[in-house]
Order: sequence, then C-alpha cells, then structure tokens
Amino acid sequence: MTNHKTGTREEWLAARLELLKAEKELTRLSDELARRRQELPWVRVDKEYRFETDEGNASLTDLFGGRSQLLVYHFMFGYGFRLTDERRGCTGCSLVADHFDGVIPHLNGRDITFVCASIAPLQELQDYKRQMGWRFPWVSSLGSDFNYDFGAAFTEEQRRNGADYNFRQVDEPEPQKEGMSVFALQDGAVHHTYSTYARGVEALMGTYQFLDLAPWGRNEDGLEFLQAWWRRHDEYANQGTGAR
Repeated sequence: MTNHKTGTREEWLAARLELLKAEKELTRLSDELARRRQELPWVRVDKEYRFETDEGNASLTDLFGGRSQLLVYHFMFGYGFRLTDERRGCTGCSLVADHFDGVIPHLNGRDITFVCASIAPLQELQDYKRQMGWRFPWVSSLGSDFNYDFGAAFTEEQRRNGADYNFRQVDEPEPQKEGMSVFALQDGAVHHTYSTYARGVEALMGTYQFLDLAPWGRNEDGLEFLQAWWRRHDEYANQGTGAR
C-alpha cells in the first residue's frame, strides 16, 4: 500500500464539499430507482410451491406469515464458495446472511416477512443455522421448482444448453446462484414484484457500506479475485489488527 497524500484542513474541506455534491446526487438517484422499482408491474404467481419449514409443510402464501409483503433470499447451500464437509453453506451467502437477524424486527414492523430458501434438507439448514448462531427463518425448497423458476438455480439441461441469469443469457450457468426475490399478497393472490442477483445483493450487505467509509475502502487490489477475503464470521484468523 502506497502512502496516501496529505493536505491542509482547508484543502480537505474543499475536496469534501465537492464529494458531498456527488453523494447527494447518488442519494437522489437511489431514491428515484426505489420509486421505479416499486412501479414495476406485478406478475401473478399461480404455480403451487411447497416448502419445509420449522412449523411444517407450507405454501408460498403461508410464508407471508399474515403479512402482505415477502422477501426471499436464495441462499446457496451444498454449492458455492469455501464449502467443507461440516459447513455446506456458501461463504458468500453466509456473509450476506450475517446482516439479516437485526433487520427482521424492523421489516416485520413494516408489514414485511423475510425468509431464506435453499435447495437442501431442512435438517441440514437448521444444523448450519445453529453453527452460525442465526435466528432468521430458513425454509427448504428441496423438491420444488421455486429457486429454479425465480432464476437462482439451474437444471442439468439448462447447465448444458445455457439459461438466463441476472436477466442475460449465460452459456454455462452454475447449479445455484445468489439472489433475492420479492412478492406481494393482494386479494388472496401472490404476485412476483422484483428480483435481483449477483452484485444486486450487495444492497443487503452493510459490511460493504462500512468498508466504503474506511480509509482503505474494500482493499481488494492484488487479491486473486475480489471476494477472496470473504470468510464466515468466526473464521477470520487475525481480525486485521496490524497497523500500516
């Protein structure tokens, strides 16, 4: 890491005020994108999906839990980054999931239910959830087309012939990918309102927002690949205590 330039307080303030203009513009643009996201047409979901939950077998409607809005994170399990025999949850999805528990009461207070869904036996999900110390609802979509139909998993045929991921054609999609799908319940019918994938799920990762405020930022230059630093929350060896 090269030494960063230094300057006077006056130079810092002038540069900071210029940056503030760009930050405010980004905030306004983010507000506009949120408005456009909410204006997307809703698509009625008539297909029946079944899930295994802590409370038993459930439909997609059941997952709303009496609320009118549902967020579903597609958690990669049995496939993904840094799996071991003991830990079958993707490390990247695990980093994302570390942000879920604290926000759920606030979502519930705004008539929104949040769950994770994975293509794995419920018992395996429950075991990993205990290992990681999480409390959020996690359902099994094993045996259902749910993750496949909403663009976060791909059949053998799709992997051979190509399929759409993140709204573009991918010649050789992986078996599973991360993503978020959003639903609304209106007049007893479920509607699909939004989905996002790939870097779209960074919006769920407060860790990145904190890193972007830090002096060295995400500090990913020189890594084998950008996500090479990712670990599960109990796997960071030295917690980065060295001074520069």
